[in-house]
Amino acid sequence: MLKGKVRAPEIDRPGLQWFNVERPLSLKDLEGKIVLLDFWTFCCINCIHVLPTLAILEEAFPEEVVVIGVHSPKFEAEKNSDNLRNAIARYGITHPVIQDTEHELWRQYAVRAWPTIVFLAPDGTVLGQTSGEPSRDKLLRFVADLLQQAADAEQLRPSLLALAPEPHPKRAFSFPGKMRRLPGTALWALADAGHNQIALLDEDGETVRRIGSGKEGFDDGTAEDAQFSAPQGLACGEGVIYVADTGNHAIRRIDLDAGTVETLAGTGVRGTILEGVHGAGTTALASPWDLAVAGEAVYFANAGTHQIGVLDAFASTVYPLAGSGAEDIVDGPALEAALAQPSGLVLSPDHGTLYFADSETSSVRALGLLEPRMVSTIVGAGLFEFGHVNGPFAEARLQHAMGVDLLGDGSPVVADSYNGAIRVLDLASGEAADLDNGAFTCTDPLCIPAAEPAGVTVAEDGRIFLVDTNNHRVLVYHPENRTYRTWAA
Repeated sequence: MLKGKVRAPEIDRPGLQWFNVERPLSLKDLEGKIVLLDFWTFCCINCIHVLPTLAILEEAFPEEVVVIGVHSPKFEAEKNSDNLRNAIARYGITHPVIQDTEHELWRQYAVRAWPTIVFLAPDGTVLGQTSGEPSRDKLLRFVADLLQQAADAEQLRPSLLALAPEPHPKRAFSFPGKMRRLPGTALWALADAGHNQIALLDEDGETVRRIGSGKEGFDDGTAEDAQFSAPQGLACGEGVIYVADTGNHAIRRIDLDAGTVETLAGTGVRGTILEGVHGAGTTALASPWDLAVAGEAVYFANAGTHQIGVLDAFASTVYPLAGSGAEDIVDGPALEAALAQPSGLVLSPDHGTLYFADSETSSVRALGLLEPRMVSTIVGAGLFEFGHVNGPFAEARLQHAMGVDLLGDGSPVVADSYNGAIRVLDLASGEAADLDNGAFTCTDPLCIPAAEPAGVTVAEDGRIFLVDTNNHRVLVYHPENRTYRTWAA
């Protein structure tokens, strides 16, 4: 008989909110099935990496295996039900999800890290757990073995679980990421992640062209037929757009004149820590989230390994530039420093400094590109140090910042994602503040606050664009008259 040693703690508990089902499920409802409890939090890149494997399991064994996401939030913003609902939609999660706001189930199941999968037998006992990102093949084989043992013991009672995913209306954009100006044109490029496309917008915020078929995949070819997977970041050169094709763990290049898309780096599968110099086409990357370009150098935020790498487009090689692969906030020599899910990049005008938003430490940091390369922190203090605090850099706090650009005076302007705010880090005064202390006036007919903005970009004329991800739009701020409005939606 397939049976664990410990009776699983009940998951249907008072006060817990459930998603994708009409009612909470109890362990009794799940008897006769292998159950995987996926403890996750939606900020966590490693948790996101597990989701495709879980989807394969659900598709392979729809009547015998049940996956239930237990969302045990790290950040304050992740406790918000609307934010979780958006994350479920963004990542295409169709299985039941429990909002474990106070970590009640986390403690009951003795979980210590994100992500953790707990396995339950058909009789409701605990078979064991595994932390971190499991090997896809090993996990599939392990679950198949569990199913065979349960079938041999005549414990399985196959049936489809009644699901009730929430509807998500069609929109012009879907969970957009970063936006950048195309040099020498009046066009802007926007990573329309939820539509698996790159949208080109004119000065009025109107979409004039889309790159990519919209079908999720990993195919080069014509601009109309090529496929992307949740592209988050981009950088633009003369007639070209470099794309951080996050879901495909790849860097792609769009040639606008030729109307083609080609892969420059990445193999389509999640890679491990970058070490040494290797061929770009044979090196696996890990969720590249943003890009910055200087000549033939394409800098990329390799969020999945907590590193910054560089693609030499001329030599077709990639190598690490900063980050040991450890997840933390440790300054010092670039390759010895510890980063934590870098998610936004911008180069200084002289190309001597690469500023980056290090999201899991809620920080903005700087990488000196001249030898000896060093990493230093401007604002940020630790993996669990976050908030919405202005003032001296040492005391200021952000919350999971995702995007960064530079104002005309060289000061970083930040998409402070989980605070839904634009923050300015004044390098001259050493002070952090909300943009104009939040005094901009909204001129939209209906004004709603920004929700998890992932990108910010400063135009040559001083306008500031904020990609308002969960509201599926782009805002424009006009410093000259202190107004802002929806520019594209």
